Amino acid sequence: MAVTASGARPAADHFRLGLMLAVGSAVAFGSSGPFAKALMTAGWSPTAAVVARLAGGALVMALFASIVRRGWIREALRHPTTVLAYGVVPIAGAQLFYYNAVAHLSVGVALLLEYTSPVIVVAWVWATTRRRPTTLTLAGVGLAIAGIMLVLDVFSGAHINVVGVGWGLAAAVCAAGYFLMSANAGYPGDNDGISPVTLAAAGLIVGSVAVTLLGLTGIMPLTFTAADTVIAGHTTSWIVPVIALGVIATAVAYTLGIMGIARLRPRFASLVGLSEVMFAVLAAWILLGEGITPTQAVGGAIVLAGLALARAGDRSEAIAEATWPHGPLGESSVRANC
Repeated sequence: MAVTASGARPAADHFRLGLMLAVGSAVAFGSSGPFAKALMTAGWSPTAAVVARLAGGALVMALFASIVRRGWIREALRHPTTVLAYGVVPIAGAQLFYYNAVAHLSVGVALLLEYTSPVIVVAWVWATTRRRPTTLTLAGVGLAIAGIMLVLDVFSGAHINVVGVGWGLAAAVCAAGYFLMSANAGYPGDNDGISPVTLAAAGLIVGSVAVTLLGLTGIMPLTFTAADTVIAGHTTSWIVPVIALGVIATAVAYTLGIMGIARLRPRFASLVGLSEVMFAVLAAWILLGEGITPTQAVGGAIVLAGLALARAGDRSEAIAEATWPHGPLGESSVRANC
């Protein structure tokens, strides 16, 4: 059974919307590094910056959810396992493991390890569905990872530590969980899944509580200061980066990300997430004055090429599934393959 034009158009529109949301999420996530670095330069510990980011995001999302989805608390209580897992693994876990990796490795190597998460997502989907990704998809994954290595310029003064590598790979597992768990969020009007707004709000509350407990118990240093920060060459109050972290890099980023991933394959969405590194480099250039090297620019182009290859692979796989003789293409099939 071939894909009809009426079935292909909604699927294409569905993908474009998901891609726009996922890229918007990557842009928002990419701003977190410069804002957090401004706080840490002013004397904040990494854990304190994470607490401010997650707690601020949780507050904003709770207020937003109370306005647009009044029953979000009851909805979250109906999905306790999903909410707790999401808050602990991709939100609190990824932050904790990444900062531990940075303590033992250069920032570039730690980021590279965390951004191997698409490989984990591809492997997980392959293992659970028993369906091998297309050659184009696998080539896109490899090309995107190679581009990230250039963007991060990990070969300049990098040092390797076995403990740090372990922390970095743990962060990658948590990041992979973000894409896989977010894919289960419901669409507007769904009755069986948890709303993206509810998942983001409740997950951020759980994550902020978890990281705060780590700081209060002394497992990770928790140091706040009221010193001014410097952003884009201007001296400003510490409140500015804290608000930016909570609203843009957390509340907006997670909400757009969950909505986007729910409309894309987790595998492809995880590759789109790699663009966060490029946006982080651009944000660091604009907000902190950190330069962009030609190597990083080339790496960014390679990442985009890898995404294009992976998308081509996903399209060919979707066509193969749609024309499978024992399964007519219904609404559920379109949704699963976008």
